[in-house]
Amino acid sequence: MIVPTRLPASAYPAPARTQDAPRYRGPSVRGPLPGPRSAELLERQARRESNARTYPRRLPFAVKRGEGSFLEDLDGNVFLDFLSGAGVLPLGHNPPEPLAAAHRQLDELVHGLDFPTPVKDEFTELTLGMLPGSMPSRTKIHFCGPTGANAVEAALKLCKTATGRTDVISFQGGFHGSSLATLSITGLVAQKAPVGGRMPGVHFFPYAHCHRCPLGLKRNTCAVNCAGYLERSLTDPNGGIPLPAAVILELVQGEGGVIPADPEFVRRLWAVTRELDIPLIVDEVQSGCGRTGTWFAFEQYGIEPDVVVASKALSGVGLPAAVILYDKRLDVWLPGAHSGTFRGNQAAFAAGVATIEAVRRDGVLANVRERSAQLTRRLTELRALTPRVSDIRGLGLMTGVELADPATGEPASELALHVQREALLRGLIIELGGRDDGVLRLLPPLNCTAAEVDTAVDILHAALSRALMTAG
Repeated sequence: MIVPTRLPASAYPAPARTQDAPRYRGPSVRGPLPGPRSAELLERQARRESNARTYPRRLPFAVKRGEGSFLEDLDGNVFLDFLSGAGVLPLGHNPPEPLAAAHRQLDELVHGLDFPTPVKDEFTELTLGMLPGSMPSRTKIHFCGPTGANAVEAALKLCKTATGRTDVISFQGGFHGSSLATLSITGLVAQKAPVGGRMPGVHFFPYAHCHRCPLGLKRNTCAVNCAGYLERSLTDPNGGIPLPAAVILELVQGEGGVIPADPEFVRRLWAVTRELDIPLIVDEVQSGCGRTGTWFAFEQYGIEPDVVVASKALSGVGLPAAVILYDKRLDVWLPGAHSGTFRGNQAAFAAGVATIEAVRRDGVLANVRERSAQLTRRLTELRALTPRVSDIRGLGLMTGVELADPATGEPASELALHVQREALLRGLIIELGGRDDGVLRLLPPLNCTAAEVDTAVDILHAALSRALMTAG
């Protein structure tokens, strides 16, 4: 193995501002949104950019800078960012040490294809070392194109090559990307309906979610029937599904509404895939890299998947990187079977090394668990405002507040949108997700403070109160 050689951190100056001297003390919105300078850029963006753009439609501002848990727009408004680049920024905006590591690497090498380099070797060593138990010794890593969707594609290709099979099992409500294959295994019909010629051989099964049972059963009759249904379908000679190349799932459905998988469901699923020799792919693009309080969410379920997909927060600073981690027995594909020009992002590797070191040194995972408990506890206060708060759920700092009509159970989409707008006017950025966007989604930085969590919940309380008054 190449022995990494790095100068000590003291040899390179960190950015001028550090977490010890923060630029922002809290959120501050000075007037209507968007402000005039943001409005100018938003108008130019609307004229020139693709109609597929999303975030600025519901979060109307143009970004000037970010630091820690805060974003500042061009008009001087400061927002507490509980979106974190859709989970890309585990330590918030511009964390000093990972950012300095990326800066240093820019002077050495930026683009390295798949050649070995000292920083890539160190990143590989640390990434494999974050796997639990005996997994590091029997796991290989493949560097993919720079997106999570590309890594999911790589995982599917790997399993199809290794098994010689073609079909794939996915789950209702899941989201795995917007490329052709990943769209094919994504649950949301409206998103993929306009796109013909999708990947064939995909079978969707119900994902255990007792709050909204996909089988229409009452909660006290569940016994995780979803797992039994899948097992019977795979083992029944008349079940209609050939033995698949892979089963893929998220342990927390993020875009699907922040739905943690039922532990018994996951364990039974793992057992049947092992029994039938079906590779199990766990998509940790959003739930990985500490988001749930362990480095990977699967650690909390007592399973060892055959393939783990990771991306989003790998670099810690938003530089693109994506990998799959998989059991050596699957490594049967030929050179060039899955390539990508930008799989050698050296600055991302350098920042990723510094991020892992910071996570270990600073007890970030413990903070995730503490802030998660605080956030869940504080969010329960919202139930006193209205019976439309139908569920509060999550794992670690993937948290969702579902809003629904208490009489019908239908998603309260307009209310959720109104809450998001009112929260933004008070300086809090959140996202929507779930069925008909009826879930308020919170993805704060993993090193957010207790004060920031309290501020966020206070804003949500005021935003929901205002939205309810307006709705009548």
